[in-house]
Amino acid sequence: MMNDQMMDMMSMTMPGMDMALMQGCLEACSAAEQASTMCADASSGEGMGRMMSMCMDTADMTNTMMRVVMRPMGHDTGTMMSMLTATATMCMACADECSAMAEISDHAKMCAQVCMNCAQACQALMDSMASMASAD
Repeated sequence: MMNDQMMDMMSMTMPGMDMALMQGCLEACSAAEQASTMCADASSGEGMGRMMSMCMDTADMTNTMMRVVMRPMGHDTGTMMSMLTATATMCMACADECSAMAEISDHAKMCAQVCMNCAQACQALMDSMASMASAD
């Protein structure tokens, strides 16, 4: 319910934006932030320093992406596309790192999948925004 109200308010300041994709991106970023935070915490005691660091960076990046998306009054397409690209790239790097540990770590396996989903949601929103821009 609250998400629907937020998306309605945001759509007023971002005409033409696919709000379903925007909401999907927000939800995927939230899930990736949570999964990568849990994965980083669990990795700290297992000697997986690189994966832990990658997960912490992903949690920070996805949190920042959510905050940028939630500020539609300051929406700048170029900035948004750059942020989405950076977030998708960070999520794929984290997914790759966690995938390498997936056979020995359930939290890494979960994190890899959630981060891959987030990268795909960011890409879908970018594709939609690019279509909007080319239609103008």
